Amino acid sequence: MPFTIATWNINSVRLREGLVLRLLSENAPDILCLQECKSPVEKLPLEGFRALGYTHVVARGQKGYNGVAILSKLPITDAGDRDFATLGHARHVAARLENGVTIHNLYVPAGGDIPDRAENEKFGQKLDFLTDLRDHFRAEAPSKSILVGDLNIAPREDDVWSHKQLLKIVSHTPIEVEHLAAAQEAGRWVDVTRQDIPQGLLYSWWSYRSADWNAADKGRRLDHIWATPDISGAAHGSRILRDVRGWDQPSDHVPVFASFDL
Repeated sequence: MPFTIATWNINSVRLREGLVLRLLSENAPDILCLQECKSPVEKLPLEGFRALGYTHVVARGQKGYNGVAILSKLPITDAGDRDFATLGHARHVAARLENGVTIHNLYVPAGGDIPDRAENEKFGQKLDFLTDLRDHFRAEAPSKSILVGDLNIAPREDDVWSHKQLLKIVSHTPIEVEHLAAAQEAGRWVDVTRQDIPQGLLYSWWSYRSADWNAADKGRRLDHIWATPDISGAAHGSRILRDVRGWDQPSDHVPVFASFDL
């Protein structure tokens, strides 16, 4: 069963419903995983998505913050969620396809501006979230699974515009990269995007603070698609839709795509 999956931090699905509809109309992934929906589940704008064929939805939400949703043309069943680091946040939801593949949609905490848990509680929460994620994968080794989402870490030197200048900036600090690597190793996850595009600068996020994001091009690859080794070989066609950052009233993230022949 071949299918294409996309992940996108939408930064308010109700505010940017039109952008989601445009993406679904123009690119038509079989499955779209959204993060930072900022909406209770009952207020998600699902009618327009359903009209385009995305009739299957699994989501977790809360008012004004966080929130994750999986929209699918293919039948899916709710496979639960976990409150990593017991933060009480809607940051994870899982769904299962009819072929047995489980999809995990994650929104890792951003971590604030100061990369020191003693000075910044949010940074500590981020590290605790990743540690709990690691421990979960060690306890329950995943198989036949795909993990997508805004992981809020750009792990490689070529995942950021300047490795040296960002070493002390939250999202690229060594301690964050180490924590993410530990979680990835615990689940034996394969970075599908870098499997398909092993070399070169890749970004999925550009700050709102830049007057001309495109010209400055100070991006980071914060959004990821991983797969377990038993299905990672079936992945192909990875791409990042950079042009979406230039749409009207955009999210600061852009969609990341991958296809699987399963």
